[in-house]
Amino acid sequence: MNYSKVNNIIGWVCFLIATTTYILTLEPSASFWDCGEFIASAFRMQVVHQPGAPLFLMIQRFFSIFAAGDLTKIAYWMNVGSAVCSGATILFLFWTITALAKKTIIKAGEEISTSNLISIMGAGAVGALAYTFSDSFWFSAVESEVYAQSSLFTAIVFWAILKWEAHADEPRADRWLLFIAYIMGLSIGIHLLNLLTIPAIAFVYYFRKTGKATGTGIIKTLIVGILILAVIQYGIIQYLVSFGAYFDLFFVNTLGMGFGTGIIFFAILLIGALVWGIRYSIKHQKKLLNLGLISTVLIIFGYASFSMIVIRAKADPNLNNSAPKDAFSFLSYLNREQYGDRPLLFGPNYNSERTGLSEGKTLWRKGAEKYEVAGKKTDYEYNNNTLLPRMYSDDHAAFYKEWMRLDDSKNPNLVDNVGFLFSYQIGYMYMRYFMWNFVGRQNDEQGQGSGHEGTWISGVKPIDAMLRGPQDNLPPSTVDNNAYNRFFFLPLIIGIIGALWHFQRNQKDAGVVALLFFFTGIAIVLYLNQKPLEPRERDYAYVGSFYAFAIWIGLGVLGLKEWVFKKLTPTMGAIGATVIGLLAAPVIMAEQGWDDHDRSTKMVPHDIAYDYLQSCAPNAILFTYGDNDTYPLWYIQEVENVRPDVRIVNLSLFDTDWYINGLRQKQNESAPLPITMKPSQYVQGERDVMPYDDYKIAGAIELKNIVDLLLSPNDEDKVAMQDGTKSNFLPTKNLKITIDPQQVISTGTVPAADAAKITPVMDWTFNKGYVTKGTLAMFDILAHNNWKRPIYFASTVPSEQFNGLDKYLYSEGLALRLMPLKADTASGEEKTEQLNTPVLYNNVMNKFKWGNMKTATYLDPQSSDDTFIFTNILSNLTGSLIKEGKIAEAKKVVDKYYDVMPQRFFGIRTVVVKYYMAENLYKLGENARANEILTQSGDYINKELTYLADLSQAKGLTGSQSIQTGLYYLNRMINTSKAAGQDKVSNNLQKIFTGLESRLSMFFPQESPQ
Repeated sequence: MNYSKVNNIIGWVCFLIATTTYILTLEPSASFWDCGEFIASAFRMQVVHQPGAPLFLMIQRFFSIFAAGDLTKIAYWMNVGSAVCSGATILFLFWTITALAKKTIIKAGEEISTSNLISIMGAGAVGALAYTFSDSFWFSAVESEVYAQSSLFTAIVFWAILKWEAHADEPRADRWLLFIAYIMGLSIGIHLLNLLTIPAIAFVYYFRKTGKATGTGIIKTLIVGILILAVIQYGIIQYLVSFGAYFDLFFVNTLGMGFGTGIIFFAILLIGALVWGIRYSIKHQKKLLNLGLISTVLIIFGYASFSMIVIRAKADPNLNNSAPKDAFSFLSYLNREQYGDRPLLFGPNYNSERTGLSEGKTLWRKGAEKYEVAGKKTDYEYNNNTLLPRMYSDDHAAFYKEWMRLDDSKNPNLVDNVGFLFSYQIGYMYMRYFMWNFVGRQNDEQGQGSGHEGTWISGVKPIDAMLRGPQDNLPPSTVDNNAYNRFFFLPLIIGIIGALWHFQRNQKDAGVVALLFFFTGIAIVLYLNQKPLEPRERDYAYVGSFYAFAIWIGLGVLGLKEWVFKKLTPTMGAIGATVIGLLAAPVIMAEQGWDDHDRSTKMVPHDIAYDYLQSCAPNAILFTYGDNDTYPLWYIQEVENVRPDVRIVNLSLFDTDWYINGLRQKQNESAPLPITMKPSQYVQGERDVMPYDDYKIAGAIELKNIVDLLLSPNDEDKVAMQDGTKSNFLPTKNLKITIDPQQVISTGTVPAADAAKITPVMDWTFNKGYVTKGTLAMFDILAHNNWKRPIYFASTVPSEQFNGLDKYLYSEGLALRLMPLKADTASGEEKTEQLNTPVLYNNVMNKFKWGNMKTATYLDPQSSDDTFIFTNILSNLTGSLIKEGKIAEAKKVVDKYYDVMPQRFFGIRTVVVKYYMAENLYKLGENARANEILTQSGDYINKELTYLADLSQAKGLTGSQSIQTGLYYLNRMINTSKAAGQDKVSNNLQKIFTGLESRLSMFFPQESPQ
C-alpha cells in the first residue's frame, strides 16, 4: 500500500479518536481557574491577565460563532475549540512518530515492507493515543485554556522541522524553516511553551547540514539554540517594545511631541533596517543572513497579534487587566511585572536578613501631556546570598525547614538548595506529575509535599507496599476516588524501551527528542524556581515533556518487535508489538482515566457562579478575592448576562490604579461605584502603601474623617518615611460609621420589622498594620455609599480581607452581606456563622442551582470542596430555622440537602459538615437519617485513620491533621448519639474509637468520651 496514503489515513483516525474523546468528556460550560476569564474575554474581545493571549482569544472567538446566538452555549463551543486543537495535536504527534520511525528503520531508497509499514503505523498509533489519554493533556483538552492551542503549535513546529529535514536537499526547502518562524511568532500570542523547542530544532538543523556530530559542534549548536531562544524571548518579545517605549519617552518628554510619535519613528526605523538587511543579503548572496532576517520578520508578523491587546485596552472594556494602553503600561504587561521576580542564579535564602534597598530602573506612567515618574523599581539587599537559590521565600520558611530537615540556626548553602531542587522541585513536583501520566495515581487531592495527599502509585504490589506502608486495605478516600488510576508501570516501561531502542538505533534523533524532553520539562523547573504550597497543581506546565516521552512510547513498539518478538515472522512480530503496545499504554490509560476526566455532566463552576450572584440583592457590590470566586462570575455576567446589575470587585486587583479606574465607570447595568478619590490621588506611585502610626486616640473615629485624612495633600497630615518622603498614615485602628436607622430601612438594607436590631454606631477594629490604596478605596466606598447599594463579601474571601468588619457580616448564601445590626452577645453556645435566615432560605429553596453535584460522573477537587461549602450552608440554615421554631421549613431544607448533595465522602472534611447535619436531624426527630450519617461517618473514619496511622508509622511521620480531626469528631458523634438516646449507634462508635485510640495513641492521645 502507498505509505503516504496509509500515514495520512491512520493519522486522521487518531485525530478522530482523540477529538471524539475530548468532545464526549468536555465540560459543558466554563471550568474553574482561568477559563472563565478567558471565555468572557474571548467573547467580548477583552484583555486578560498578564502577559496576555490575544491569538488564543481570537481563535476561541471564532469557535463561539457555532453557538448561533445561544449565550449558554458559548462556553461549550469554546471548549470544543480546545478539543479540536488537542485532537490536531495528536494528529501531528502521530506524523512526528512515524517520521522518526521511518527514518530510523528504512534506508534511503529502500522499499517499505508490510511488516515495517505495520511497525511504523503501530508506533505512531500507540504513541499518539497514549498521549491522547495522558492525564495532564486530557485535562487541558476539555476546557477553554491556552494549553490545548499551545500544544498544537508546539506539535506543528516539531513536525515541520522533520519535514524540512526530509526535504532539505530540495530547492526552496527552507520555506519549512520560515513556516516554523511564523508559527513561533503566532504562538507567542498563545503561550511561550513553543519557544522551548528551539534548541531541539537547532540540533536537527545541525545534524542534517553537517551529517556528523562532533563534541565542539554539539556544544556550539546548543549555545546557538539557547541564544536564538534568548533573542526571541528577550530581544523580540521584550526589548522591541522596550525600545519603542523609550523612543516614545524621548520624543514626548524631550522633543515635546505627541504620545506615540516615538513608537512610529522606531517602527519606521526597524522596518527600514530589516528591509535594507534583507536586500543586502540577497545582493551579496548571504543565505544564512537572509534566512535569519526573514525569519525575524515572520516572527514579528506573528507577534503582531498583540496589537489586539493595545487596541482593545484603549476601548476600556469591562475586563481590562493592567489597561495596557500606552508604551510603558504595555511593556509592564508583557514583562509580567505584576507578578514580581524570582531569583534564578544568585540570591537570598528564606532566612537571609534584609540589609537595605537598592534602586533599579525608573518606572514611568502616562501623564496628561508627558510621561511622569511613578517611582523606582526597588529590590531588597540581603546579607546571605547563595548560588542557585531554591529556598528563597521567607513566607515558606517552615516548609523548607521541615522538608530539608534544617534547624533554625542553619543558613542553607548551595548543597542544601540543590538538594531542595532535586528532592522537591524535580523529585516531587515534576516527577510526581510525570508518574501520574505514565505510572498511575492514588487520588486527585492536591499534593503540596506535606501529609499523604496527592501521591502517585502504581498497581504493582511491592511498590504499593513501599508507598502505602503495611496496610493492605486501601481507605475509601482512595478506592472511591475516580482518580485512583493504575497503569501498572506499563506506559512507562514501553516508553523506556522506546528510548533505549531509539538511542541504540539513532543516537542523533534520540538526542533531539531527549533535548525536547529536557527543555519542556526540567528546564521549566529550573526557570520557574517554583515556591512550595501552590494553590493548585501545575502539571499543565510540563505537558511538552510528556509529549516528548509519548514519542518514545510509540517507538517502544519497534523495540518490542526487535527485542521481544524477534523469533516471530516480521509481520506477526509487528502485529504482536502493536497490539501489546496498544493494550499496555492507550487502552489501559483510557480505561483507567475516563471516569476522572469525564466532565460532561458537571456544571459546578457555572452554577456556583450563578449562586454567588443570586446571593446578592439588586445593584449590589460584591467583593471577591481568588480566581474561583471571580473568574466564573466574570464569565456568567459577561457572556450569559446573568445579574449584570451586580458589580464584582476583586480585592486581589484592588491595589492597582487601572482597576480602580474601571470601577469608576459604568459596566453592564451597574452604575459607577461611589469612589470619591480622584485619579491623581491613587495613580501608580501615589498612596500605594500607607503606614499605621498609633496616635493613642480615645474612642473610634468616623470613617469619612479617616478617608479625608488619608487623602489629605497637607504635609501636617503626613508622617516622614525612612527614605525622606512623606506619606499619609492611619492614626488609629478604631473606626466607626454612624448609622441613620431611617436611611438603612428606606434603602432596604434592614427590613422595617428589624428596626430594633439596628445599631446606632457600627464600630470595629481595623486588622492590618498598613493601608493600601485598595483598602483606601474600600473605605471610600463604605464611607460614601450611604447604604444605597448592598455590600457583600464572597463567603470564600479570607477573613483578614474583611478589614475587621466580621461581626457585621451575615450570610445570605454564598455571599456575606454587610448589615448595621447589633452584635450578637449570646454566650454559652458554639459560635456559628451569622445568618440572614429569611433571605438565605429563599435563595436556597428558590434561586440556587446545584451544578449536578449529586449526579455528575466526576467532581474534581475544587467541585468536591464546593459540596462542603453547600452542605455547610444547608446545615447552618437548618440549625437557624430550628432555633427560630420553624420546624416545617427546617425539614424542607433537609429534604433539599438529600435531593441535591452527594452522600459520599470527600475526605475527613466531609465528616465535619455531615456531623452538624446529623445534629440537626436529631433535633428534628429524624433519628434514622441521623443514625445513618453517623454510622457511615464512623466507618469512614475508622478505615481512613487506620490507613493513615499505618502509613505514618511506615514513613516515620508524627501524625496528621486528618487524624486529629477524625478523632475529635468521632468523639463528638459518640456523645451526640448518646444524648439523643441512640445507644446502639453510640456503642458502635465507641468501639471504633477505642480501637483507634490504642492504635493512634502515639500520634494524638485522646481522652475517652464520657
